[in-house]
Amino acid sequence: MSEHNLKGIAKAQKIYSDRSQRVKELKVAGAQILGYMCIYPVVEIISSFDLVPYRIFGSIEEPITKADNCLPTCVCPFLRSALDLGLKGKYDFLDGVVMAHPCEVAEKLAHIWRTYMDPVYSFYIDTPHATREAAIEYHKESLKDFQKSLEVFLGKGASSEKLKKTIEDYNEQRALVRELYDLKKPDPPLISGVETIEVLESLMSIPVKEGNELIRDVIEEIKERRGGPAKGARVLIWGSIIDSIAVVKLIEDLGANVVMDDTCVGSRFFFPDVETTGDPLDKLARRYLVDLKCPRTFIESGIEAGKKDYAEDLALRFGYLGDYVKQWNIKGVVLYALRFCDTHAYEVVSVKDYLSSLGIPSIYLEHDYSATSLSPLKTRVQAFLETLGY
Repeated sequence: MSEHNLKGIAKAQKIYSDRSQRVKELKVAGAQILGYMCIYPVVEIISSFDLVPYRIFGSIEEPITKADNCLPTCVCPFLRSALDLGLKGKYDFLDGVVMAHPCEVAEKLAHIWRTYMDPVYSFYIDTPHATREAAIEYHKESLKDFQKSLEVFLGKGASSEKLKKTIEDYNEQRALVRELYDLKKPDPPLISGVETIEVLESLMSIPVKEGNELIRDVIEEIKERRGGPAKGARVLIWGSIIDSIAVVKLIEDLGANVVMDDTCVGSRFFFPDVETTGDPLDKLARRYLVDLKCPRTFIESGIEAGKKDYAEDLALRFGYLGDYVKQWNIKGVVLYALRFCDTHAYEVVSVKDYLSSLGIPSIYLEHDYSATSLSPLKTRVQAFLETLGY
């Protein structure tokens, strides 16, 4: 079967192996590609202007050789890697970029990227870190500015009706992703963690409607195929970005099944819908600021006012993880943070305490975002799985 006739998992694996190939084909056909970093640039607004959103990743396989001229080595290795690829021309096919404020280093990267890569179009969304109504309103105004910027860049006006239809397309994709994750609930799961990453990264590399067709084919294939993952320890992985199958493959090669995740290339990004009633910018501002459960956003707990104790605060902040534990029958959790990712590392103690309150064992792994440093993690994961009885 030729690559153009590939469907389902095979097509997702092909896209994952060469993410830029498809958008370069679309670019030749006249499409414009807008790169975005992390999960906070609002893809619905991008797509509503008939632009193709393309998520910018790094590469754990490629040594960083150029980015150290722009960023110190003591900051997020993923962001350094993404910048390094940009400096090497790996993202030259992009017609522009939009970046947000997931953390201080990413905020600096947005301005460094604009300075060194000099894209034809660039925009920075100063995403708030609080969830108060005033912050949501501020975020909405930022999204209006983003719309206006695209209007000037493209020479055409924004359409509220087009935005609403695009929101519906993305909500359909999110529903399909949740259906895909439901296929991981049986024991053994019907789809592996490695395959899941390949599918989800494919969705971030192609237009939304094409992505919806792909994931429908994947779900149909998975439901009908015979043979899949074997039984093993049912693991959830939480933490920093995992944009390579290598980390999950390491865990699954040791006999575990990564049946659930809370990372920004997984459920964290895809699970929450956008409400479809009312002003779409209102709903987008709330979805991206309140509903996305990333540690970069501060959730007011009430502890300062003496209204909650520590256990109640943990349940408020991480209760969704408890739901995942029950629904996916989780037996152990891998807490994963990139070196120098303070945003996630500071949360590890609290997440670990919350999981302990549920009787769920966990292990903390720190990784420097390189393929050569995976071996020490393998030994630790193997020992952890043995404590789970596998």
